[in-house]
Amino acid sequence: MSMRFNKWASNWIEENIPPGANTDIETFEARAKRLMNEMYAEATAVNFSDFEIKEEWSRIAPLVLAAVSDTTEFDVDAYELKTLLANENEDGD
Repeated sequence: MSMRFNKWASNWIEENIPPGANTDIETFEARAKRLMNEMYAEATAVNFSDFEIKEEWSRIAPLVLAAVSDTTEFDVDAYELKTLLANENEDGD
């Protein structure tokens, strides 16, 4: 098991697949497959061996599909407003 590749792949997923980013243009499976191809290309570019990649590929694929399928949307503006309101209420204003 290549922990180095797993760590790299986990970071890649976080950086390249934000929650709620899937459009209606392609299915979750098609997007996951496309992103897996991109991940493979980047992994070879940063000198991971084919052995390392193929050893972990079956474990990484479900993580990519789960990240692509995540429809959670995070509204930053609403969060900031709620934080400001909570801070005002705590100050006694």
